[in-house]
Amino acid sequence: MDFSRPNAVCLVDDDDDFRDALAERLTLENYSVTPCSGGEAALKALDPGFPGVVVTDLRMPGLDGRQLLSRIQAIDEDLPVLMMTGHGDVEDAVAALRQGAYDFVAKPFPFDRLKESLGRAMEKRALVLDNRRLAAVAVDAGTELPLLGASPAMARLRDTIAQLADARLDVLIEGETGVGKEVVARALHNGGRRRIHPFVAVNCGALPEGLIETEMFGHEAGAFPGALRRRIGYIEESHRGSLFLDEIESMPPAVQVKLLRVIEEREVQPIGGRPRPVDLRILASSKIDLEAAVEAGAFRRDLFYRLNVVRMRVAPLRERREDIPLLFAHFLRRAAARDDRSPPPLTPTVRRRLLDHDWPGNVRELINYAEQVAVGLAGADRTLADVPDTGSLTDRLARYERELLAEALERSGGDVTAAGAALGLPRKTLYDRLKRLGLRPADFRAP
Repeated sequence: MDFSRPNAVCLVDDDDDFRDALAERLTLENYSVTPCSGGEAALKALDPGFPGVVVTDLRMPGLDGRQLLSRIQAIDEDLPVLMMTGHGDVEDAVAALRQGAYDFVAKPFPFDRLKESLGRAMEKRALVLDNRRLAAVAVDAGTELPLLGASPAMARLRDTIAQLADARLDVLIEGETGVGKEVVARALHNGGRRRIHPFVAVNCGALPEGLIETEMFGHEAGAFPGALRRRIGYIEESHRGSLFLDEIESMPPAVQVKLLRVIEEREVQPIGGRPRPVDLRILASSKIDLEAAVEAGAFRRDLFYRLNVVRMRVAPLRERREDIPLLFAHFLRRAAARDDRSPPPLTPTVRRRLLDHDWPGNVRELINYAEQVAVGLAGADRTLADVPDTGSLTDRLARYERELLAEALERSGGDVTAAGAALGLPRKTLYDRLKRLGLRPADFRAP
């Protein structure tokens, strides 16, 4: 599933010379042209999924343009039809517009006039087809997100998970923020014999300073002032199951030393207690290159080699863009269902963002965007005509300017430099305008 732009043209005209010449010109513009000498031939070439637009003459023997339009609407009422007319047929062409034709051009017409109308019709067709694809997406209930996707990267990842799920090997999972490293860890746990035992997830970067050792290793009653009762640490809690250490690069050096012993000896020593054996599988993740961190002296080399028995990499969304529509469709449907809503249709703004944005926050950012779209906080296509007709011209222009700046920040993920470049504004000028209009770039950045 993708958001590829439709480029097919069904060209219908009974004038062989004119049809051949126009077909050649359209082909040079990279359109895929199906030339037809009459309406019956065109109908055989069309179906509800036709990836493009029909361009037809109005005056033809047999089925004329308006009759052909009616037959096309019975096949697919959302298939754009452009009429070509003679100067004396303008009244009929207007009637065809009322009937549902997309546009008409009067012969002889400049090619650019047809090209401009055809481009707009193709965009409309793209939205229709994309919305149909999104509505038809069937999510496999047994597949944990964000492992959905048909990209080669996701296919390899799922194959690797299947191979390693029941293995007795520790795994190092690498990937940027928000790609779903914990989902991969859970899939490894759930796919093997340990699935009936605990999966304990620990965010190493969020452990409270000064309590990390007792949180990880536990303590005995009376081990230190305030230790009134025995505490089981995360490591022992994961006995017979899996211990997922997220952002392991954040673990302090002193704790790295003790964790190394756990990995080597498969035993844990609580504070104030004796060593106890543990049977666990360690799944660690990092959002940075741990090997580079080792070379920089920021992570223990011996611990890295112990963890790096098997290394898996979760690709960011920008490397598997073909998976974005499928993921977005699921997240949008899930967000809408929470509020008993129907998923809103795709708009040009949403489609543009899905196609063009690099998603630095990856799946987490895509989830946030889908939730915004589901409740109408993102994705509206605005023009000055959409601004409420209230207040002075200055007030209306300010509201419109705010909409444009907000959209630029949304598309750049809060990157002021990128937003300024897209708008053609110097950085200082953009900051001044953002301050005046009460917009904060931080509000547009992924969490």
